[in-house]
Amino acid sequence: MAAHKETPFSEGGRNKSGMNGTGGSKGQWGRAWKVDWISLAGVIFLLLFAPLIVYYFIMACDQYNCSLTQPVIHVFMDKTHLLEIWNKTPPLTWKAATIYSTWVIFQVFLFMLPDFCHKFLPFYQGGLQEGAVTPAGKVLKYHINGLQAWLITHALWFANAYHFHWFSPTVIFDNWIPLLWCANILGYAVSVYVIIKAYYFPSNAKDCKFTGNFFYDFMMGIEFNPRIGEWFDFKLFFNGRPGIVAWTLINLSYAAKQQELYGQVSNSMILVNVLQAVYVLDFFWNETWYLKTIDICHDHFGWYLGWGDCVWLPYMYTLQGLYLVYHPVHLATGNAIGILLLGLVGYYIFRMTNHQKDLFRRTDGNCKIWGKKPQYIECSYMSADGTKYYSKLLTSGFWGMARHFNYTGDLMGSLAYCLSCGLQHILPYFYIIYMTILLVHRCIRDEHRCSSKYGKDWKRYTDAVPYRLLPGLLLKGWGAG
Repeated sequence: MAAHKETPFSEGGRNKSGMNGTGGSKGQWGRAWKVDWISLAGVIFLLLFAPLIVYYFIMACDQYNCSLTQPVIHVFMDKTHLLEIWNKTPPLTWKAATIYSTWVIFQVFLFMLPDFCHKFLPFYQGGLQEGAVTPAGKVLKYHINGLQAWLITHALWFANAYHFHWFSPTVIFDNWIPLLWCANILGYAVSVYVIIKAYYFPSNAKDCKFTGNFFYDFMMGIEFNPRIGEWFDFKLFFNGRPGIVAWTLINLSYAAKQQELYGQVSNSMILVNVLQAVYVLDFFWNETWYLKTIDICHDHFGWYLGWGDCVWLPYMYTLQGLYLVYHPVHLATGNAIGILLLGLVGYYIFRMTNHQKDLFRRTDGNCKIWGKKPQYIECSYMSADGTKYYSKLLTSGFWGMARHFNYTGDLMGSLAYCLSCGLQHILPYFYIIYMTILLVHRCIRDEHRCSSKYGKDWKRYTDAVPYRLLPGLLLKGWGAG
């Protein structure tokens, strides 16, 4: 997904003795082995209502000019009926199916190509890279080529828009709801496939987790890194492609539609395109770093990632641009500059926080952060095969100011996207509301996981860095620590 987490640790050496140190008992990180009733209730709620939420938001824009209250009011006052709303919804079309199938096949093709960008772009880390250690003690290799895929895709998009004219730049907006059905089909098909694969032909049986509860296993996933062959990794592909590559194309299609309808592109639309493009490009430039984030390091691959990356991400993360097609907002110059600065400062905090952790990890602490030798806490943990690993928990720089400070920058950027749309409607502000809930939940998940993984060492870390998200913000009662 688009919000990617970091934990302030640096993986060190390992001890084959299998002796348990101060870290958690072996295999105690990753998703849960057992399901409590609160988690199960949340899983069932999301399985039932997340697809309806996506449909409701997109339908509200299509039929009610982006009003989230009018559909409910009209149904309640008997001005319309649910069946009438459904009948007005564009159905799946062969055109949309062709567009979507071509898109996914093209992204699979680009995903399997060797990377060339790392050979001529200074400081870019692409090509063959190693991931983090899995709970079973396995280290997977990845071919990183997301930036190359993004560049090729967008080069073809602009070549078509300004020269070849194979299709209209508004093609995504014009088929937005039929494409929604295609995205749902892929999301559910992938989710069903990986759960069957986990039972009958897993890529690594030792990294599978079965809770015995079908709904939880279906949503949260059983396999840690399902693959076809050696290189097609479901988790890496669906997290980065096709959803995030499409993110900027979707925004460009919205801008083209605004130009078609009103004869100009508003400064708010330009602002949304620029700020979100910065985030997307950052993701692909740092795709190797992403291998050490929660989606790859801890989450198993199920409906949560499969459907979420196919449907939730491209449809709910692009609501600002969709809203601006229906309600073009022309920001005063001062407001536009202020929003731009908020987004860029948020991005700086997000990127530098993650850079500090990545630098600390790559150098095993032999570096300088803010001109000083970094401070850290030595810790250890056990993998499922009994191997003892050593880590260092960073307590300097942004990581010494507050835990999860990268999330603070992420939320500042998210707020900037929403503010670009003005204050007339709640719909474009769903993103900041959702991101706040998501990142707070990730804080809880991460701290619970780290407490299980590192044991007493995690308590030492939380004593050294007592604040969460912002300096001075204790937020006691969140998860462990």
